[in-house]
Amino acid sequence: MGSELKCTVRFGKETSEGKALLETSEILFRGDFRLKIPFATIKSANALNGELQLQTANGLAIFEIGPAAEKWRDKILHPKTRLEKIGLKPGAKVSLIGIFDAGFLDELKSLAGSVAKNKVAADSDTIFFAADSQKDLASVAKIAKSLKGAAALWIVYPKGQKTITENDVIAAARKAGLKDVKVVGFSVTHTALKFILPLASR
Repeated sequence: MGSELKCTVRFGKETSEGKALLETSEILFRGDFRLKIPFATIKSANALNGELQLQTANGLAIFEIGPAAEKWRDKILHPKTRLEKIGLKPGAKVSLIGIFDAGFLDELKSLAGSVAKNKVAADSDTIFFAADSQKDLASVAKIAKSLKGAAALWIVYPKGQKTITENDVIAAARKAGLKDVKVVGFSVTHTALKFILPLASR
């Protein structure tokens, strides 16, 4: 989901080689020691001579990542909004199936042209389906039949749950004749997978 690089990290008196992963709202490092730095906790971010320097509450973390330093700094300082990550265009006709948080509904109001709740509007170009368990995925086949042309179905499901996994979601959508094309971190607790009709089925 994020960008991953092999690098050396200096943090306090520790130095280690390992892998750094830039996620949508945090940066992770796994080496001889581990770091998890949420963007919200970063006091300052600078890129200098191939180093990404992050000032955190626990000290200065320096990631030696070369040419990527400036790009990573910009992503940390100006993270994409949820709808930017999803790629929703202004004026989009959206349908919602299931329960979504109030924050997401507010975001849609400011961008989407129309939002239909608990039903799939005939002219929808984007459908969001909230699935909390494998049982909910039984609805995917019916929703898939309402997709037309390049319309997209986003299935939003909880992270780290045994009751529903990424494999469950993909299997249900593929069984309904859909193709998975994108994944984004929908929130701290949920992931969203994007599905479309294969070209041959449009």
